[in-house]
Amino acid sequence: MPIKVFKPTSPGRRDMSGQTFEEITRTSPEPSLTRGMRKRAGRNFRGKITIRHRGGGHKRRYREIDFKRRDKFGIPARVASIEYDPNRSARIALLNYADGEKRYIIAPIGLKVGDPVMSGAKSEIRPGNAMEMGDMPTGTMIHNIELQVGRGAQMVRSAGTSAQLLSKDHPKYVLLRLPSGEERYAPKECLATIGQVGNVEHGNIKLGKAGRKRHMGIRPTVRGSAMNPNDHPHGGGEGRSPIGMAAPKTPWGQIAQGVRTRRNKSSNQMIVRRRSKKRR
Repeated sequence: MPIKVFKPTSPGRRDMSGQTFEEITRTSPEPSLTRGMRKRAGRNFRGKITIRHRGGGHKRRYREIDFKRRDKFGIPARVASIEYDPNRSARIALLNYADGEKRYIIAPIGLKVGDPVMSGAKSEIRPGNAMEMGDMPTGTMIHNIELQVGRGAQMVRSAGTSAQLLSKDHPKYVLLRLPSGEERYAPKECLATIGQVGNVEHGNIKLGKAGRKRHMGIRPTVRGSAMNPNDHPHGGGEGRSPIGMAAPKTPWGQIAQGVRTRRNKSSNQMIVRRRSKKRR
């Protein structure tokens, strides 16, 4: 997907870039695969703000993506269209199955309208096909990776990402290298989709102005050093003051840099190499 750069006809247009949407073949989603979305503006079930800087934004409809694909083993499908999804950075592909059902999947690089797609052990090694990782050759680039059999894809789903299958030497697990550099095990029976997620240039887009962030449902962020002492640990002082502490902190006093926040100890045994390139 090429990136278009706008001419600086106004201060907001200067240094602004956007997508060309050349790969999009259909502008309206499949009605049977969409449902309404209710905005929460970062609030939980009690109405309390649990995620700051959320609210507003353009109205969206949710596209139901098939992250499991197990009940379609051996059923061939054809790509009907490549579509835009406002709820994710990747593009989505509409599949027409031979049994008459339609489903969405995340569109990998190289998948075009009319291409055949299949899931299951008999599938070819080509972008868009899904199978158990134990059936894939070593070195395959994959995405949409399951961590528990039948739960559906949880990892490597955003634009431009891919993981690599490094080894199948373990009797129960395959060794993967994730986009972060982390190396970890995953069960051989878990599904993954072959190829790299499309829309690779997504990370190079420059919004250019605050209004585009507001359309995305993201509200402004205020620096802690611009606040008062009772609002933030960085606040207070005369003029342009430093934060006055060794390490930056969150508004609630937690250290914000250099402290690991991982709490899921149950899966530590699956991690061979942390993303920090240090052994456990």
